Amino acid sequence: MKKLFSVVLLVSLLISAFAAPALAESPMVGGWGVNTENPTEIPQEVTDAFNKAVEGWTGSNLEPVAYLASQVVAGSNYCLLCKSTLVTLDPTVSYMFVYIYADLEGNAKILRIADIDYSAFEQDAE
Repeated sequence: MKKLFSVVLLVSLLISAFAAPALAESPMVGGWGVNTENPTEIPQEVTDAFNKAVEGWTGSNLEPVAYLASQVVAGSNYCLLCKSTLVTLDPTVSYMFVYIYADLEGNAKILRIADIDYSAFEQDAE
């Protein structure tokens, strides 16, 4: 529960940070547009790109939790907060940022995955 609260807090902080005046409400070519409406509602085109990008992915199950931002390029880049569950006898769960690129022909791939550093949220038990 503490970890989930930390993730929700982190998502809120990221949305606030991305929503700086330098970013436009509607994305411009090359600029990131932040999803400030409802990050947990993931549009169908983003879901389709995610599903296409993770085809053949092994080692963990990735589940989109929030759609954070997009970038218009020759296609689109998407940033998603994802829950990752390792496929092991004793599965562990973590959260990470997954960046997806969807081209104009309907192909998609994972650009990068960034782990979340939880150390800033951890507190010593008193």
